[in-house]
Amino acid sequence: MIRFLFICSFLALNLLVCFAQKTDAKSTQSTAKKNYKVAAIGFYNLENLYDTENDTLISDEDFLPTGLRLYTDKIYTEKRHQLATVISQLATETTPDGLALFGVAEIENRKVLEDLAAEPELAPRSYKFVHYNSPDRRGIDVALAYNPKYFTPIYSRPVSMTYMYEEGSSRRTRDILYVKGLLDGDTIHVMVNHWPSRGGGEAVTAPFRNACAKQCRTISDSLMANNQYAKIFIMGDLNDDPESPSCAQFIGAKKKKEEVFANGFYNPMWKYFENGIGTLAYQDSWSLFDQIMISYGTLAKADKGYHYLKTRIFNEPFLTNKTGRFKGYPFRTYAGDTYAGGYSDHFPVYMFLVKETN
Repeated sequence: MIRFLFICSFLALNLLVCFAQKTDAKSTQSTAKKNYKVAAIGFYNLENLYDTENDTLISDEDFLPTGLRLYTDKIYTEKRHQLATVISQLATETTPDGLALFGVAEIENRKVLEDLAAEPELAPRSYKFVHYNSPDRRGIDVALAYNPKYFTPIYSRPVSMTYMYEEGSSRRTRDILYVKGLLDGDTIHVMVNHWPSRGGGEAVTAPFRNACAKQCRTISDSLMANNQYAKIFIMGDLNDDPESPSCAQFIGAKKKKEEVFANGFYNPMWKYFENGIGTLAYQDSWSLFDQIMISYGTLAKADKGYHYLKTRIFNEPFLTNKTGRFKGYPFRTYAGDTYAGGYSDHFPVYMFLVKETN
């Protein structure tokens, strides 16, 4: 009898140990499992998105029904549809609602943005905009589009850019748009840029772009002085490549994440540039002018907010010319002054941010 009771006790103890081990294993597995949220931000040069109404304060004569490019309501409608088709697809491979926010360049006014957002492909997202009229003589501005479901602006302002020549004269160029807001509760800072072009020569015009880069850096330094983990995004058509002094020296954006420390910037576009992949083409050469640079705080996981995951250039085949001299180039709206029916002379870029959730 005693021997029988001893055997029963031994078996019960073993069953209890096995149950405890299984319970611990399940508990560990549950603890290790993590959930994540993904958000996407981007930039797109919309290549001369004008309306068809004459604005006497700017030089928009070429983009009128009677202008050099015969820019009719039909063309304006087709261009909006083309752009909406592209924007509606950006980042949807990971997040169904696409871009939470994105910068744009080469838009005439707020009206063209509202018309674009009303296109059937984009209307369900209810995009809103932060926009200010700039001093550009052609009237092309930058703006920030955002989905109010994910982003709430807190503060914004246009940053005036005036370059002083040595002889005392000055040149006013497009403003930099600064926006502070909440991305799903996470404070971020965005600067949307369209730096001066290289018309007249790269070396001659470099000081203009360097001045814009220095202004972006000054704003960033002020933000990071208050919070070294400030999440800052410098985006735009910079008319410079990642290796150009404006980006690599004056902003100091590094090509590798491990090279970025407090108060530093990372440029994820550099890897594409080194592999010969660009966002626009000219004379059989690719440039990567459309960039998004991010601050140390967007890399460092000092909090549970959003952090950088990956970047993409959206260069799908339907966005490129299929034949002819410009085969493989971005399929643009106009070839010279002749309507081609394309999308833009730039490819859009975007990045994914990720954060851990309960």
